[in-house]
Amino acid sequence: MQKLVEWKERPNRKPLIIKGARQVGKTWLMKEFGRMYFSKVAYVTFYNNQLMKRVFEDDYDIARIIMSINIETKTEVTPDDTLIIFDEIQEAPRALEALKYFCENAPEYAVIAAGSLLGVAIHDGVSFPVGKVDTLELHPMNYREFLQAMGEAQLADLLGTKIYPEICDCNNRYIHWLKNYYYVGGMPEVVAFFAEHKDYVEVRRIQNAILEQYEDDFGKHANGTNLARIRMVWNSIPMQLAKENKKFFFGKIKKGARMKDFEIAIEWLSDCGLIHKVYKVNEPHLPLKAYIDFSAFKLFLLDVGLLGALSELDASTILEGNAVFVEFKGALTEQYVLQELVSETEYTPYYYATDSASFEMDFMIQKGRDIAPIEVKPEANLQSKSLKAYCEKYHPAYAVRTSMRDYEEQKAFTNLPLYAVCNL
Repeated sequence: MQKLVEWKERPNRKPLIIKGARQVGKTWLMKEFGRMYFSKVAYVTFYNNQLMKRVFEDDYDIARIIMSINIETKTEVTPDDTLIIFDEIQEAPRALEALKYFCENAPEYAVIAAGSLLGVAIHDGVSFPVGKVDTLELHPMNYREFLQAMGEAQLADLLGTKIYPEICDCNNRYIHWLKNYYYVGGMPEVVAFFAEHKDYVEVRRIQNAILEQYEDDFGKHANGTNLARIRMVWNSIPMQLAKENKKFFFGKIKKGARMKDFEIAIEWLSDCGLIHKVYKVNEPHLPLKAYIDFSAFKLFLLDVGLLGALSELDASTILEGNAVFVEFKGALTEQYVLQELVSETEYTPYYYATDSASFEMDFMIQKGRDIAPIEVKPEANLQSKSLKAYCEKYHPAYAVRTSMRDYEEQKAFTNLPLYAVCNL
């Protein structure tokens, strides 16, 4: 919401496209933004709306398009006080192209658009108005937003102060809610239900319904060969993350499988916003992007709660802890840290491993002019052999171990509590 307000007040504002997976809250966010910061909202959805699709077929005359929006929405669109919303814009490729003409010929209008399968549509030949739109990525709710939804706004605000003696005094409460976040995740419908009812069984049912919707999208928008491969990649992610070495192995999907057989399937899932692809870097040097190994990567889901649902972990497993969770806890914890990096920071996460596999850094980020290694530990009782070996070899200015242990500045690295990863 803060970023939308900044966009609204920008003097060189362009039409804005909100990207994100289905069910992460794009429609609600656009409507709520319009309600809070504009006098009027003209909402157009292109889902099953042939009439409005045809409006964009003839030409890109903005005056004529505005007249049609007036009729469709029963709202008089005026430049100064009306937010125009185009929802499910991937269903109307010409409307997507029309954003270029709003930018060039009618920049006085505030136009915001969203589409769940926008990346797939663009790869299918839809023209994207490059340079003529602003973009914003919407992710599932992160841990701080989850705390706010649970009525724990003070805990959420305290994290932002970075006053660690006070933060660590609330350690038990943070860990309690973190375990719940591992199970519930950040999908808005799931969080809203859990905030009101605290019903773990129904939470899992809602999560499974969302997963079914995603699988339905696979069938609607992918052809036969790719469909089978998309499903294989999707269903293999929990197993891939459960391995000690979380690098994605194609042979684990299907015997004899090769990277080139599944590249399109992985890109399809990434374009839908359903997975995050984290590349390995061969050397921890600036800039990290120059040292990417495109043949080695980890895949994560968009949401930690959905990862638990796809893995069929029940609530008692996570909240009470048992043998199953002990084995899978590292996967959930790394998934959680990845989401915090993506949603709470400006960093692009990578990972690093030596060819001899003598040690691996779970994540690497480029922090100013330094490369910062991040080691992820799911427990409080821990050793950090890999991080210590890395620090001895490369002497980074900033190194982080994140775990359930309290905040501590050590000689070689900082221990950052898992619930405070947002402060990286």
